[in-house]
Amino acid sequence: MRTEGHDLRHHGDAEVRDDGAALTDLAVNVRAHTPPVWLRERIAVSLGSLAAYPDGRSARAAVAQRHGLPVERVLLTAGAAEAFVLLARALKVRRPVVVHPQFTEPEAALRDAGHSVDRVLLREEDGFRLDAAAVPEDADLVVIGNPTNPTSVLHPATAITELARPGRTLVVDEAFMDAVPGEREALAGRTDVPGLVVLRSLTKTWGLAGLRVGYVLAAPETVADLERAQPLWPVSTPALAAAEACVSPRALAEAAHAAHRVAADRAHLVAGLEEFASDGLRVAGPAEGPFVLMRLPRAAAVRAHLRDLGFAVRRGDTFPGLGEEWLRLAVRDRATVNSFLQALDRAVTLAGA
Repeated sequence: MRTEGHDLRHHGDAEVRDDGAALTDLAVNVRAHTPPVWLRERIAVSLGSLAAYPDGRSARAAVAQRHGLPVERVLLTAGAAEAFVLLARALKVRRPVVVHPQFTEPEAALRDAGHSVDRVLLREEDGFRLDAAAVPEDADLVVIGNPTNPTSVLHPATAITELARPGRTLVVDEAFMDAVPGEREALAGRTDVPGLVVLRSLTKTWGLAGLRVGYVLAAPETVADLERAQPLWPVSTPALAAAEACVSPRALAEAAHAAHRVAADRAHLVAGLEEFASDGLRVAGPAEGPFVLMRLPRAAAVRAHLRDLGFAVRRGDTFPGLGEEWLRLAVRDRATVNSFLQALDRAVTLAGA
C-alpha cells in the first residue's frame, strides 16, 4: 500500500529476503539468537496437543497476572499486527489520527478498513518528541508507539496520557517496551487512563516472528468488541504455549537482563556511529529501543554498498515523516557492530566516490 509516496506495507524482513543473499541482519528488530532453547522446548511440548482446538484460558490468565489485571482486560492476538486490524474493523471512529514516524501497519489497517486517516508528523528538530498539542482535539482514535519504531524515542508516560480524553481511544504500541530497562514509561497495567488500549508483542524479545503472538490490554468492553471481530481460535496452541512461557517469572528475569545488555550494545553502536559525524551522519536520539535511526547523505547508495558488503539495514523512506536519507539499524552484539562499522566506513567512502 502506497500513500503519498510511502510504502506502508514495506517491513524490515524484505531487506533480508529480496534476493536470497546471505546477509548479516540489522534490518529486522528481533533480538538475535532467539528463541532460547528452553522456550523452543516449551513450544515443542505443545505440539503433542495439536489435535485439540486451542484453549487460550491459561495463557490469558498468565498475561493478566503478569500485568496485575483481570482476565477481562486481556485479549490474545496473532501478533500485534492482528490487533491493529481488529481495532480498525471493530471500533466505530470518525477521525483516526496516527502519530508518525512510527510503525506503518496501524495506518495501513485503518485505511484497509475504509477509514480516512490523519497524520501528526513529529519533527527531527524536536527530537521526534511528542507534542500533545499537535493532535487534533476532535480525534477519537490516536495511535502512537512507545518506544517508537523507527525513531527509538521513549516518550514520557505523562506526555502520552495527556492525549487521553473521554470519547477517545488512545492506542499505545508497546511492542518494544520490554527491551527498555525497567520498562520505564510503560502504560501496560494502567486502568486509570480513559480509553487506553496497550498493545504488546512477544515477537521482538523472544524471536517469535514466525509464530505470531501478542496481546491487547484494554477496558473489558473494548476487549469484548475486539474479540467479536476475531475469527475462532485465532492464536495457535504453540503460540499460546509461548505466550504463557514468556510471561513467567523466569522469562521476565531473562528479558530484564537482555534489556540491559541491549542498552549497553546500543551505546556501543551509537558511539561508533558518532565517529562518522564529519561525513554528515546524525543519530536520532537519545535512542531507547533495540534499534537506532540515523540520517546521512547518499543513504540509498550507502545502503546498497552495505548490502554488497554483507549487511542488511532498514530503509527509512517508507515511514511517513522520513525521507530517503534515513536508515534504521537493529542493535546487535559488539562483535557484529564492530564488523558493521568497518563496512559502513567502506560504504560511505564508496558512496562518496
